Amino acid sequence: MTHEQTIMVTGGAGFIGQHFVSSLARRNPGITILNVDNLTYAADPESVEQLNRLPNHRFVEGDITDRKMLEKLFEQHDVRGVIHFAAESHVDRSIEDPDAFIRTNVHGTFTLIDTAKNYWMQGPNQCYPGYEDARFHHISTDEVYGTLGAEGMFSETSPYAPSSPYSASKAGSDMIVQSYYRTYGLNTIITNCSNNFGPNQHDEKLIPTIIRKAMSLETVPIYGDGQNIRDWLYVTDHCRGVELAYWNGGAGESYNIGGDNERTNLYIAEKICAMLDERKAEKLEGQGLESYTELITYVEDRPGHDRRYAVDAEKIKKELGWKPEEDFESGLLKTVEWYIDEYE
Repeated sequence: MTHEQTIMVTGGAGFIGQHFVSSLARRNPGITILNVDNLTYAADPESVEQLNRLPNHRFVEGDITDRKMLEKLFEQHDVRGVIHFAAESHVDRSIEDPDAFIRTNVHGTFTLIDTAKNYWMQGPNQCYPGYEDARFHHISTDEVYGTLGAEGMFSETSPYAPSSPYSASKAGSDMIVQSYYRTYGLNTIITNCSNNFGPNQHDEKLIPTIIRKAMSLETVPIYGDGQNIRDWLYVTDHCRGVELAYWNGGAGESYNIGGDNERTNLYIAEKICAMLDERKAEKLEGQGLESYTELITYVEDRPGHDRRYAVDAEKIKKELGWKPEEDFESGLLKTVEWYIDEYE
């Protein structure tokens, strides 16, 4: 696959997307990156301004459900690859407003992959000359597999059993992508990641919420008994895995990217509070508090809350040589220190 081409990255103003675009642009100066983002509430316009300083970055504000816009971009920029991050991704929002999730995640993914297929292929299993290496990489989630008991891990062959409207919409989009490989022979790849964390994540997500609430001396809300377990993946480790899979992964394959960092929500809250105790103890003075952990409060559990996720990342490790560079505690410390600077 040539490294001199235009690649469209959707959702490149979101948390993971902005980290990925920055990394891809710097490591591949011969590539032009066409960053298409609808700039919803989850986007970070400041990150776009920073990315625009990179000579090989081009930003377009647009909705992936807009076929005419996508067709125009493919033709104008001769797009040879798509890396598709754009998605509605917050489970609580999907419970309150599932419509937006189905529209963006299912219909948007379909519109995008169908546009790519029509631009790159003249018929099933028949690429236009020069487009044989054009690839569609779909970024998905471990939540498509549903929930686990106390033992075991999700592999790429685990059955899909989504619990929330969010994870159902991502499962639907995965299946659309798989069908375009099987029906048309489109060169596709899917990566399913575990929970990402790191600097500049949207405030509504778990780790930023804990840090923000604690620093404001508000109660830190933890769902249910706090024993829900997630596998956590530092965002830059995820970005390296995505790039490896895009360049070197097998057509039609799926790869799980996980951090080998299973932690309960309560552990995370307590760890963040302990880090703040060391760094921001002066804020507790005069508040009748000896530790930020005293702010942790249990709240009513989320409907359909999956108990445990964990992914087996052996396939991407063995086939592509990926491994995470950050363990959970080192990544969490970097994240907490970034947010201390941000919130002060």
